[in-house]
Amino acid sequence: MADATNHNTTQGTGARPVRFTFGRAQKLKGKTLVDRIYKTGQKRVAHPLLVYGVRRADHGPARLGISIGKRCGNAVARNRIKRRLREAYRLLQHELPPGVDWLIVVKPHAHMKMAWYQDRLRMLLR
Repeated sequence: MADATNHNTTQGTGARPVRFTFGRAQKLKGKTLVDRIYKTGQKRVAHPLLVYGVRRADHGPARLGISIGKRCGNAVARNRIKRRLREAYRLLQHELPPGVDWLIVVKPHAHMKMAWYQDRLRMLLR
């Protein structure tokens, strides 16, 4: 007979496991929000990434927006960079403070692996 344990909890603690998702509530959307972050956000730089951060009044999940210009390559190259940045953020999201809106601006650079983006984001988003 199959084990009837609940697979939605961690072993023996009864607590829910940490979820590494990047859902709709974590995406920064809207021109007004992006403009507000550009104007009032604190800027951190680690070439080729610029990160603007603004703390919100609520303590909901941190939100992420990515801005990448056409100088970074064709659509395929830009989408690859965005996918890698989103994945790096997804894996780091539980190390970040809640209630912060992050905007990542990508400058032209050579193609890097996802682990490189993860190291850069870990350094910038703390």
